[in-house]
Amino acid sequence: LIGKMLLVAVLAALTAAGFGAAFPQPALRKGCSLSKYKFLVPHETKAMQKMKKHFEDIMLLSDRKCNTRLFHRKWNPAELSVPDRVMLVEAELDLVTAMLGLPADPSFTEMRQRPLAFLSQAREDLRGCMATGTPSHHPSGKLRHWLQKLQTARKTETTGCLEASAIIHIFQVLDDLRCAAFQEQCI
Repeated sequence: LIGKMLLVAVLAALTAAGFGAAFPQPALRKGCSLSKYKFLVPHETKAMQKMKKHFEDIMLLSDRKCNTRLFHRKWNPAELSVPDRVMLVEAELDLVTAMLGLPADPSFTEMRQRPLAFLSQAREDLRGCMATGTPSHHPSGKLRHWLQKLQTARKTETTGCLEASAIIHIFQVLDDLRCAAFQEQCI
């Protein structure tokens, strides 16, 4: 009996020390769970669609002219490392939640409440992942270039154009969130 217990203890120690390094570890630590963003529940998707449609209707009635190409990229988030994807989506959600938090037409204010709450929670979850994941991670050249483009746009574009770009591309942001949630399985 003592021999069996000793054997189990030795095997456990070997497994923890040697074999653990042989298998790939998840890119995001245990304290980070984005799995709930792999598949959006239908009522969240419907709320986003409703909000986007309502905003597009408002845009048609306005004289706002924008040519913001912030969300037009020559690369796909699946090409990025998992930590880069998390950084990308956190930055996108930071912009989107800031734009949805702006004062708006009362009908739009009501329409955006559910999407804003959902997106704010996703942003906080991503921030938690960044804090527990790889805090010293440096973004790749692709991501660094896009983050600089975002920073420049926030300084040079009108708030109205940033708002329009963020809301019109909301489903691209949700796709990027889904990709970050799928980690290595994102294709």
